[in-house]
Amino acid sequence: MLRRVNGVFNRAIESLQHRPEDEKVHFAHHDETELTHVSAERAVNGGAVTAQPGGAAHGNGIGRGGVGTLQKQMSSANLNRKEISAWDAGWNVTNAIQGMFLVALPYGVLHGGYWTLLSLIIAAVITCYTGMILVECLYETNPITGERMRVRETYVSIAREVWGARFASRIVHTAQFIELIMTCILYLVLCGDMLSNTFPVMSESAWTTLSCFFVIPCAFLRDLKAVSRLSFGNTIAHVVVNIVVVGFCVSFLPEWQWSKTPVLINIHHFPVSVGIVVFSYTSHIFLPSLEGSMKNRATFPKMLYWTHGLAGLFKTLFAYVCFLTFADKTEEVITDNLPTQGFKTLVSLCLVAKALLSYPLPFFAASELLERAFFQGRPDTVWPPCYAFDGMLHTWAVILRILLCLFSLVLAVIIPHFALLMGLIGSFTGTMLSFVWPCWFHLKIKWHELRWYMRALDIAVICCGFLCCSVGIIFSTSSLIEAYHEES
Repeated sequence: MLRRVNGVFNRAIESLQHRPEDEKVHFAHHDETELTHVSAERAVNGGAVTAQPGGAAHGNGIGRGGVGTLQKQMSSANLNRKEISAWDAGWNVTNAIQGMFLVALPYGVLHGGYWTLLSLIIAAVITCYTGMILVECLYETNPITGERMRVRETYVSIAREVWGARFASRIVHTAQFIELIMTCILYLVLCGDMLSNTFPVMSESAWTTLSCFFVIPCAFLRDLKAVSRLSFGNTIAHVVVNIVVVGFCVSFLPEWQWSKTPVLINIHHFPVSVGIVVFSYTSHIFLPSLEGSMKNRATFPKMLYWTHGLAGLFKTLFAYVCFLTFADKTEEVITDNLPTQGFKTLVSLCLVAKALLSYPLPFFAASELLERAFFQGRPDTVWPPCYAFDGMLHTWAVILRILLCLFSLVLAVIIPHFALLMGLIGSFTGTMLSFVWPCWFHLKIKWHELRWYMRALDIAVICCGFLCCSVGIIFSTSSLIEAYHEES
C-alpha cells in the first residue's frame, strides 16, 4: 500500500511540473474549515480526526509536512473530493451571501438612508476584491519557470503563513466560532420574533424556547449528509419569501414614500446598518476550499464578479423597495410589517422553516471546531475524542452538544433583537474575516509583487475595516443596552 501511495505521489509531482495549474491536479488537503470532509477523515483515522504535529490539524500544503504528511493529506482529502463547476461554486457563494438575513436590510435603510444603499454596493465591491486577493494568497510563482503553483489550501493555512503556526489557527477559528454560534443565535431570535408577531398567544421568549426543541436533534449529527438534504427546502422557502415580500411591496407602488428616505447619517444608528450590511456578505472563510474544488479555477474571478454584482443589485433593490413601502414604520424584520394576516402567516412560517432548516449547518460547524480544538485525545489535547472507534458519538459528547444548543438558546432569550445583534456580529467578525485580514495577508505575502496603488488600496481597506469594526461594536453594543433597558 505504501509503495502504491508513493507511486501516486511521484506521478502527481511529475504531472504538476508539466501541466498547468487549472487542470485536475488535486493532492493537497482540506483544512478544518472544509467540514464536509469530516466523515471521510474519521473513516481514515478510525473514528477520530488526528492532528498534525505542531498543534494544527494540517500543514501548509506543499513542502511543509514532508512526504508522509502529504500522503495522509492525499488519502483523507481525496476520499470524497468532487470537482465542481463555476455554476456550482456560484450557487454556493450565492447561498452564503443571499441568505435569509435579507429581511433585516430595510431596517438598515431606515437608519442609514441612501448611505446604507450605497454601502450595500460598496461592500459588494470590497468583498469581491478581498475574496480574489485572499485566493491569490494561496499561490506562489516559481522563480525559475514562472508557473503559478497552489501551495496553500485554506484560510487558516494563509493565516499560518503570516502569523505562524502557534496563533493562526486559534485566531481564525475563534473568529469563525463566534460567527457560527452567533448565527445559530440569530436563527432562534428570528424564529421567536416571527412566531410571536404572527401568533401572539405566547411571548417571544416562549416561542424561541419552543423553537429550540426542534433543533436539539442536531446534537446527534455525525456528518453533513442529513444537513445537505435540507438545502432544497431552504431554497424553496427563500424563494417564496422573496416573491411574496417584493410582490406585496410592488403592489403598493403608487403609495411609495420617496421623500422619507433619510439623506443625513444618524451617527448613533448608521454603524449598526453597516454591520448588518457587512454580515450579509461574509463568505470568505470558505472561498479558498471552494476555489480549490473548481474544475476550472481560472473562472473563479468571473464567478465572484457575477455573484457579488447580482447580490449587491438585488439587496439594494430589496432593501429600498421594502423601505419605500413602510418608511418610518419599518421593523427590524421586514415581514413584521405585512398587514395582511394571510401574507404575514405564510411568510413567517416560511422564514421559521428556513431558520430551523438552516440551524444545523452552523451548529455542526461550531461543534466540529470545538471538538478539533479540545477533544482530540492525548498527546494533542487533554480531553478524549468525542467519537468512538465505530464512528458513533459518546454519550457525554452528545450531552456537550445539547449544552451548546441550550447556550445558544439562553443568549437568544437574553438578546432578542435580531437586527442589532446582526449588526454587532458583522462589525466584529465580518469586518475582520472579509475586510481586514485578507488585505493584511495580501500585503504580507505579496508585498514585493504589488504595485504602489495596490498596496495603497489594501491599506485603505484595512483602515476602513478597523473603522467599521470599532465604531460598529461601540454603537451596536450601546443600542443593545439601550433596547434592553427600555424593555426592562
